[in-house]
Amino acid sequence: MPTQLPLVFEAPRRGKPPKHWLDLAPEERVEATVKLGLPKFRADQISRHVFDRLEVDAANFTDLPAAIRADLGEQLFPNLLDQVTVRSTDDGSTLKTLWKLHDGSLLESVLMRYPNRTTLCISSQAGCGMACPFCATGQGGLKRNLSQAEITAQVLAADQQLATGAVPGASGRLNNIVFMGMGEPLANYNAVMGSIRTFVEPSPNGFGMSARHITVSTVGLVPQITKLTEEGLPLTLAVSLHAPDDELRDEIVPINNRWKVDEVVDAAWEYAKKTKRRVSIEYAMMRDINDQVERAELLAKVLKRRGDWGWVHVNLIPLNPTPGSKWTASRKVDEKAFIDTLDRRGVPVTLRDTRGQDIDGACGQLAASQSQA
Repeated sequence: MPTQLPLVFEAPRRGKPPKHWLDLAPEERVEATVKLGLPKFRADQISRHVFDRLEVDAANFTDLPAAIRADLGEQLFPNLLDQVTVRSTDDGSTLKTLWKLHDGSLLESVLMRYPNRTTLCISSQAGCGMACPFCATGQGGLKRNLSQAEITAQVLAADQQLATGAVPGASGRLNNIVFMGMGEPLANYNAVMGSIRTFVEPSPNGFGMSARHITVSTVGLVPQITKLTEEGLPLTLAVSLHAPDDELRDEIVPINNRWKVDEVVDAAWEYAKKTKRRVSIEYAMMRDINDQVERAELLAKVLKRRGDWGWVHVNLIPLNPTPGSKWTASRKVDEKAFIDTLDRRGVPVTLRDTRGQDIDGACGQLAASQSQA
């Protein structure tokens, strides 16, 4: 277990999420700086503290007039996240952090070091309203959307963790961001896209990441997928399909009652055509629920109708069971049979590496255990 890391933010206790520098577009930061009575060029200096130096305490902005720092901190750098706990596993290469927001809501982020990259899984909502029965977050319900700053602050916090050596063997900044934590990202579209623009904006106005290294996951909100297609950003789209037929998907992914499998896959196919980015089909393997060979055959048939295999990749996910739930991971023999079936049909498929089972690693488990404590 690593030592407790210093707080990135200490949360205020009431009211709406306070407006923060991380909520603002570059031009809005200039306007806010001028309103404080500072010249425009100070906005550039402030952003360099945030995105280059990972510094959010205005008292440490020593290149700004001392007399203005307190007002700057109060008006544009309020506290957002309060670190509740950090759990480490996989010899320190996986770090899961539970954060408390100003209103007591909880969210999670997971930092993972791999041999050639460091990935952060972030949350877009406190809770989730999609109600998937196998998911701890979905069963907890939706508390509220996160603000753009609350989303972006998770990335800032992860880069701070890397800078402090909290993840042994990791160096530099994040390589990848995946919106696969708590919440449905496309149900909080504006805040998610605002944070993504900050992630890809070059220094000094953002983190300067590649859009190709950012993955947005969705259970299949078709109008929002279409909207995302028109954004002109080469993001990776991941669709949490989990079943190839409407009968089963209606049960395990309730949003399917609104947008059916064919509508969701069609929207994903259009995204791939427009962006030239391969779509990931996420498929959580659930014992005796969706892991039969005949469903693998049907999945291949559904995907093949859209065109060449180059547009899609199936990512099988061993279910990280929620304590007390009837939903559990597939048997290894059934996993292999499912993979072999897709392989025979020529469908690109991988089985995701599992991490964090001993630290409540599945989405929402740590928050749920904290709420029940």
